[in-house]
Amino acid sequence: MASKSSLNQENKEVLLTNEGLRKLEQELEFLKTVKRREVAERIRQAIDFGDISENSEYEDAKNEQAFVEGRILTLQKKLRNARIIDDDEVTTEEVSLGCKVVLEEVDNREILEYTIVGSMEADPEQSKISNESPVGRALIGKKLGDIVEVQIPDGKIRYRILEIKK
Repeated sequence: MASKSSLNQENKEVLLTNEGLRKLEQELEFLKTVKRREVAERIRQAIDFGDISENSEYEDAKNEQAFVEGRILTLQKKLRNARIIDDDEVTTEEVSLGCKVVLEEVDNREILEYTIVGSMEADPEQSKISNESPVGRALIGKKLGDIVEVQIPDGKIRYRILEIKK
């Protein structure tokens, strides 16, 4: 039987922007329609090679099938538990999910811009940080001009909020 904490994790609300929702739906559709067929075809071809007990192509295809099916289940669960952050909910009064924040690192005056998103959408390369990350958590609820401190492995880093926008 699943533990109470794993049940809570399974039903945990997933916060998504409209863009994030579209991306997850597109990935799910691709996996269900294209990828499943590709993997099934690889399995059929591997079986045609004969003895599957020592057939590495068959093993690889079965492993990929397991990964694809697992990812489909994960996405379906996430989408079932999704709460969409409506653009109308996003305010520029304080930092919240869905907003863009322009920050100045206090010590070296470097300017950074992040979009605050739910953990499913986080993509640091695209400057999308999770509300659950150390920086995201420190920013949520703060206002223009506030200085936030974030604990990092080397100590603390301080940011001043220069702008909050949709």
